Amino acid sequence: MKYLKLCSTDPYRNLAIEEYLFLHAEGDVFMLWQNEPTVVIGRNQNAYAEVNREYTESRGIHIARRITGGGAVYHDLGNLNYTFISSGSGVRTLDFAAFTAPIVEVLGELGAQVALSGRNDLEIDGRKISGNAQYAEGGRVLHHGTLLFDTDLDVLAEALIVDEEKIKARSVRSTRSRVANLREYLPRVASAAELAERILEVLRERYGAEELPLPESEEIDALAARNSSHGWLYPERGVAAGHELRAKRRYPFGTVEVKLSAVGELISSAQISGDFFGTEPIAELERLFVGARLSELPTLIRGTDVGAYIYGMSTEELTELIK
Repeated sequence: MKYLKLCSTDPYRNLAIEEYLFLHAEGDVFMLWQNEPTVVIGRNQNAYAEVNREYTESRGIHIARRITGGGAVYHDLGNLNYTFISSGSGVRTLDFAAFTAPIVEVLGELGAQVALSGRNDLEIDGRKISGNAQYAEGGRVLHHGTLLFDTDLDVLAEALIVDEEKIKARSVRSTRSRVANLREYLPRVASAAELAERILEVLRERYGAEELPLPESEEIDALAARNSSHGWLYPERGVAAGHELRAKRRYPFGTVEVKLSAVGELISSAQISGDFFGTEPIAELERLFVGARLSELPTLIRGTDVGAYIYGMSTEELTELIK
């Protein structure tokens, strides 16, 4: 295993380096990194619905989109991000337990008894200290997660727009009451930077991890430019003349929202968004709908591996959602 600790706090460049390593690095890679105040949304999410833009703009908080699915998270310098990139040998696709296990083990040794909860969160005393997401392609798996150490939780609560159904499903009063900082549970660790060093120390001793030189490439520059572009952050999908059909529902595997624009019976555009995961790009499923008749959708869906696009969803569930 190779490891890389980034000095940059630019969210667009850090995400670009991560993606570049996923595409080109040989073997397994572990990365630690931090961002300036940033809301990072999942690949399939609608930024307008997930981010309090008036608040973030007034505070100079960045908005970024990652290549993994899942929900929106808030980063600042009190938060530590970690990434595992692996060939996936012996690991099932979208296996959160396998990739979070080393982090859970290290935190436990430091004194914080953390456990994987739900589909992709790490919690302590029922409070979330880490959100995780994954992406798989070409036999490679990218897994990354947050570690809230000393994050400004009041800013986190204001910057994110959280679906009320998600809050109700977890039987908590608010986002603020559901999250916690590891600093409460790790009194002997002074900062997120020290936590990073403690994690790397274990990796070096236990796995013989060696440092990876910082990659430099024009491709990284291009990815960073894409990451900060309006088209990447606010893709124009589902905008067309005619009437619209909208459906939204929360499932154990995440929230799924479908918007279909149609002229008569003919679907002219489709947008499927939410905090779900998938192993195939959701744009492919959207393109399948465009040009079809509304009455044809059940047949199209039955012939499609829906779970590849929306992990955990069945053809019957998607058919029922868009009725």
